[in-house]
Amino acid sequence: MKSSYRFVWVFIALFGGLAFGTIALHRGEQINALWLVTAAVCTYALGYRFYSKFIAAKVLGLDPQRATPAERLENGRDFLPTNKWVVFGHHFAAIAGPGPLVGPVLAAQFGYLPGTLWILVGAVFGGCVQDFVILLFSVRRDGKSLTEMAKDEIGRVGGFVAYASVIAILVILLAVCALIVVNALKQSPWGAFTIAMTIPIALLMGVYLRQLRPGRVLETSAIGFVLVLLAIWGGQWASQTPAVAKYFTLTAPALAIAIILYGFAASALPVWLLLAPRDYLSTFVKLGTIGLLAVGIVLMHPTLHMPPLTRFIDGTGPIFAGKIFPFAFITIACGAISGFHSLISSGTTPKLIRRETEIRMIGYGAMLCESMVAIMATVAACVLEPGTYFAINSPAGIVGQAADKAIGVISGWGFPVTASGMQALAQNVGEQTLFNRTGGAPAFAVGMAHIFSNSLGGQAVMALWYHFALMFEALFILTVLDAGTRVGRFMIQDAFGHVWKPLGRTSWYPSIVTTSAIIVAAWGYFLWQGVRDPLGGINSLWPLFGIANQLLAAVALCVATTIIIKMHRAKYALVTLAPLAWLVIVTFTASWHKIFDSDPRIGFLAQARQLAAAGGNPRLIFNNRLDAVVTGILIALVSLLLIESLRHWTGLLSGKRAAQTSEAPFIATRLAEERV
Repeated sequence: MKSSYRFVWVFIALFGGLAFGTIALHRGEQINALWLVTAAVCTYALGYRFYSKFIAAKVLGLDPQRATPAERLENGRDFLPTNKWVVFGHHFAAIAGPGPLVGPVLAAQFGYLPGTLWILVGAVFGGCVQDFVILLFSVRRDGKSLTEMAKDEIGRVGGFVAYASVIAILVILLAVCALIVVNALKQSPWGAFTIAMTIPIALLMGVYLRQLRPGRVLETSAIGFVLVLLAIWGGQWASQTPAVAKYFTLTAPALAIAIILYGFAASALPVWLLLAPRDYLSTFVKLGTIGLLAVGIVLMHPTLHMPPLTRFIDGTGPIFAGKIFPFAFITIACGAISGFHSLISSGTTPKLIRRETEIRMIGYGAMLCESMVAIMATVAACVLEPGTYFAINSPAGIVGQAADKAIGVISGWGFPVTASGMQALAQNVGEQTLFNRTGGAPAFAVGMAHIFSNSLGGQAVMALWYHFALMFEALFILTVLDAGTRVGRFMIQDAFGHVWKPLGRTSWYPSIVTTSAIIVAAWGYFLWQGVRDPLGGINSLWPLFGIANQLLAAVALCVATTIIIKMHRAKYALVTLAPLAWLVIVTFTASWHKIFDSDPRIGFLAQARQLAAAGGNPRLIFNNRLDAVVTGILIALVSLLLIESLRHWTGLLSGKRAAQTSEAPFIATRLAEERV
């Protein structure tokens, strides 16, 4: 039995190595997308089976007999022992935002190879590790936030720096997420209707599982699945019925207000009523769609038309400027490693975990699922003809507003494209034009519709799949918004609790309402400015997204490394120290270029000077200067935390500091082993 078991894993390793070799070494000919999927599945299987098991046993020491804060501190609102599959669904839905969908599509301008390698290696050794260890450390500390752990483990200076940087980064992340949702749903009655319907469906699921049929997870799941399918079909009906469509055809400002109100409700209502069931519900659509996309790839086995490396690795890319190092690693954050995940792993999720042994599946496993989403996004972008890909994603400022001019510029790069081909594609997906549809989302939707229509329905339903894909992306992103807002509320309550203790109580409703309003107002301000931005807001906010996200991951890994050393397991500290060192190198290099690079397409200050000299829009000039200042502040804060952490590590390893952690005392669990 053991020999056959070993043979299976040896086969997976060899097959995965063959897939890696195929995607890395093939030159001069196109390869099948199945090689990317094969490499991913084999890598994830090996990473979960061996690396996560090593971390669970040797580094963290998961204890099935230890009571979790969900059991000990249960209050029916934030702390609540929850079925592991519901928690997995909530956690995956909360962490899987715009990054794994948009980032890989944008990074495909370098070719399929750089993004694929970073997604796979970065996830197994970086992103999954961060999510796993932070989740366990938060569970062991009564569900404390990342900033509380930084203060307790690194000291007051470390805690203050972590708090200031996390709050600033969180506000930026949530504003970007909300803005992407606005841009995806504006003037789209189908998408707006379907997304809106997920809210009452989630409320129904919450009441059903909590009060009507407690514990009936599979039953509730079946009801939710059927209702989601009806909501998707209803969205198409709504878009084709003028009397209904007018109520769901919303402008950007109207959508912004609706999303701000939703964010407040998601933060203030009990977790069992809206947040957990809605995220679990969203997981049906997310994992179901990714599963269908995988089936479509297997059935169609499409060819990757994008080469492994393009001419734009030199930094002259039309979609975003900058060389492959460091900008590929900043563009693809979620899917490889994302600092935002550490806020979920130390926010809502640790307050729902029933048993410590479930943390490996939820922390490490959910991140593997998100990484697979990023691989699917890479495939969706790279199955398009390169000329089509660049026509969709290149801004008018680079290739020109007129279709004829854009075709000439793109064809001149060596990626032929025709006006008739682009017009036919636009008609097939139900759009007027696909030129200059920047941001990554439309290109992903076209690629996804291309795969689906060739394997599940034919060209006749390509428009259906295209609009479904846009709705799917919006649903992905919105779940990050609700969970992130709740995490921000926890953090503000932590701070206010030092001023007046009742405000720090997570179960006191006046505190919940007040702090929810504060965090929503903060990201809502930047969202509103983005909606009013002449260039749509993404141009001023998106460049900060990747930098801020990776800096937040560096903060989380500093805290994790400190705790591992304090646990007298310094010999295993490389597990978190290696990804930390890589992130510091990449992120600090990218930040330097974004602030000081003399190329106006890269440097914030250079672009501000160019606009000022040409008498450009004052709002754009201000946005660029603000971006430079915010980037500089974030780098300064994280640098201070790194210095403080290094000082702490040196003291611990030399014996000058006592290795005392802030773990809660051991209490034996009274919960029976869950059987589902």
